Amino acid sequence: MTSKREPDAALIGAHDVALAALREITPSSTIGPAAGYLLEDDGSVSLRFENRLPGYPGWYWTVTLARVEDSDPTVLEVELLPNEGALLAPEWVPWAERLAEYRAHQAELVEQAAAEAASGDDESGDDHDDVDEDDDDDEHGVGDLLHAGDLDGVDIDELDDSTADEDEDEDSDEGAPSDDASDEEE
Repeated sequence: MTSKREPDAALIGAHDVALAALREITPSSTIGPAAGYLLEDDGSVSLRFENRLPGYPGWYWTVTLARVEDSDPTVLEVELLPNEGALLAPEWVPWAERLAEYRAHQAELVEQAAAEAASGDDESGDDHDDVDEDDDDDEHGVGDLLHAGDLDGVDIDELDDSTADEDEDEDSDEGAPSDDASDEEE
């Protein structure tokens, strides 16, 4: 016949020890009034205190205490634990599993697009009349496509050579004194 173990009254009454331990890890302003206790399987007692931290509704500060024979209560653990109904993060899923799910979903989308293309788009009512494929907006007929020589939409192969000559002239004059400098000396 198993009997329920009674909680140690010294542990249940050790609020001052529990509060001192809590104040070592969090400001007093985040600790609310006592909110009961839990008797653990090993005979230790977890004292609970309301939490006043913003963003943690339904969570409790919990201090687990134990004592050996007739000694004073000792702090085993101090933590913030959720109560039933508290807001929790979703269960963690490893990246490899999330990536596999993403790839499977992408494969399904490709299959659906291929099936729609094979069945014919005429049934859907899309005639593609909105896009005039014969209309070339640029002189080369490449639309918005850029090739390797383009920089921000500017074809560097077609740059005017006269601008390069001007830059070279400016570079060669750097060592010579300018007319402005001689005017200042006078």
